[in-house]
Amino acid sequence: MIQALLAGVASIKAQQTRMNVIGNNLANVNTTAFKGSRVTFQDMLAQTIRGATRPGANSGGTNPVQYGLGVLVGGTDTNNEQGSLNATNRPTDMAIQGNGYFMVSNTSRVAFTRDGAFDLDAAGQLVQRSTGERLLGWTADAFGAINTSSPVSPTSSLTIPLGSLNAVQVTSRVNMAGNLDGNAAPTDEWTTTARVYDTLGGPHDLTIRFYNRQDPPVGPPPPGAVSSWQWEAFEGTTPIGDWASGANQALYFDANGAIVNGSVFGDITVPASTGSPAFPIQLGFDKIGQLKTDSQVQASDQNGFPPGSLNGFSIGVDGMITGLFTNGLTRTLGQIAMAIFPNPGGLERMGNNLWRNTDNSGVSVIGAPKTGGRGGINSGFLEQSNVDIGAEFTDLIVTQRGFQANTRVVTTVDEMLQELLNMKR
Repeated sequence: MIQALLAGVASIKAQQTRMNVIGNNLANVNTTAFKGSRVTFQDMLAQTIRGATRPGANSGGTNPVQYGLGVLVGGTDTNNEQGSLNATNRPTDMAIQGNGYFMVSNTSRVAFTRDGAFDLDAAGQLVQRSTGERLLGWTADAFGAINTSSPVSPTSSLTIPLGSLNAVQVTSRVNMAGNLDGNAAPTDEWTTTARVYDTLGGPHDLTIRFYNRQDPPVGPPPPGAVSSWQWEAFEGTTPIGDWASGANQALYFDANGAIVNGSVFGDITVPASTGSPAFPIQLGFDKIGQLKTDSQVQASDQNGFPPGSLNGFSIGVDGMITGLFTNGLTRTLGQIAMAIFPNPGGLERMGNNLWRNTDNSGVSVIGAPKTGGRGGINSGFLEQSNVDIGAEFTDLIVTQRGFQANTRVVTTVDEMLQELLNMKR
């Protein structure tokens, strides 16, 4: 009877543990990115009264006689299933869709989390709003290039310096588009202007002159050419390149008014100015045609930008942080790092929605989102708790009944012991 009493007590303790886990799950039903747990039981060591015997010549075998000693908690498992996503419309809120964990740090160690409730602090760093833990990743260089093969350390925080980061982009290409009059005489010409920017963002106004239309073209022309135009470029009154310099050439057109010498371009060099060195520009002419109508050639686009400050950003599904500048320039600022584990169920809770790796979780494998089996990042969303209230309430009832049943065992054994003691009065 004592064994039955002890088995009932062991079960009561186990059911209390399960009730604690269920209570914690329900308490965190609205916790961001919370992963629910479950308790598994296993029977204790059984006491063997008689061992099994093998069959003999005159008798059959017998089974072992064993008495169980009760139940104990086998373990607590973490449910790592995906939680639903809730739209917040905050660009710094991020939810992982798929496998992986954000990496955060207090500069002395690295922790892992699915909680993407980040914000910008006074230094422009992406941090968890509740803990101040800094989000880790790779920072882009001055040209927006990122090396995701470099190691991520506790100091690899990501910074978005709104208002304090300035950027320019020197012009390297100007594309021209339009029409040159197919009825023009050799003395006719067309002049257009284009604004470009040097390495410091300073503006330069260039003049491109198209002149000396020839029919037949100047030679030796490419096959199919029926006419040609020559061109030259100036900054102010200073010549900076023309059709005859270097590898440049005239513009040749066929009978349909299309350029016949392929992707036509012209290389020019804008002279140095105060504080800024000379810089080359490629003029693109392949969008110019020749029809018998008035000349109208303009600079359709150029890839330079004047000085501008960072006033916005966006975060892509691949974790790429793109800065938006007041001058219209967009430039990569960094990329968020993501970690996956061979056994995410082996991670250990640290509190504050943080996890750390253990001997059984395996070493973290760090890389960019959407690579190597890692999930994607959804900016403007937060992952919700994956606790199923219906399932938890069902477990609550089952646990309560199990607890009640075992208290009855303890009560019954107590009554039996009392009766035994009452045998002698």
